[in-house]
Amino acid sequence: MEFQDVVRRRRMVRRFSSEPVSPESLSRILRNARRGPSAGFSQGQAFLVLQGDDLAEFWEFGADWTSDSVRTAPAVIVPFSVKDQYLERYAREDKGWTDRAESHWPVPYWHIDTGMAALLILQTAVDEGLGAVFFGIGPEGAERLHTDFGVPATHEPIGVIAIGHPDEPELSEDASPRRIPRRDLDEIVHFGRW
Repeated sequence: MEFQDVVRRRRMVRRFSSEPVSPESLSRILRNARRGPSAGFSQGQAFLVLQGDDLAEFWEFGADWTSDSVRTAPAVIVPFSVKDQYLERYAREDKGWTDRAESHWPVPYWHIDTGMAALLILQTAVDEGLGAVFFGIGPEGAERLHTDFGVPATHEPIGVIAIGHPDEPELSEDASPRRIPRRDLDEIVHFGRW
């Protein structure tokens, strides 16, 4: 599939068929996720993949923040940002900071880079002929991920991506499922000044 087709076809799919995601597709999705930008090549991302019984366990507490239709997805990837890897990387000699102070960072790049990895997951799912949806996770859900799945405390989930074969009608490329049109470029792009 051409890249522009991937971009145009990428949307949040909220209903999935029972067909499983192939191991080859899942492997390619995860390999591409680690190709995203990484400040200082800190590589402060990790991914928890849930399928089968593990996914059923996740839905036991994840049902509070998702619809029944999303829970039809046969696979879930939870991207985690790992702030300590960034702080440690930038405290090394080649970066010039001698401490691990968060005050050096104007924005938390560990979350930004993990968000870019999440977008690569969404785009690769489209390229694989799959659908995906990104949704948030509440504090209680994050806590359960850590306790129930053994996730280190240093790893912060930025959301959840459900993946599978779409089982819903195609939509216009310029509309949301609620038929909200995409904003025009001249509303959001400003050249030179506002």
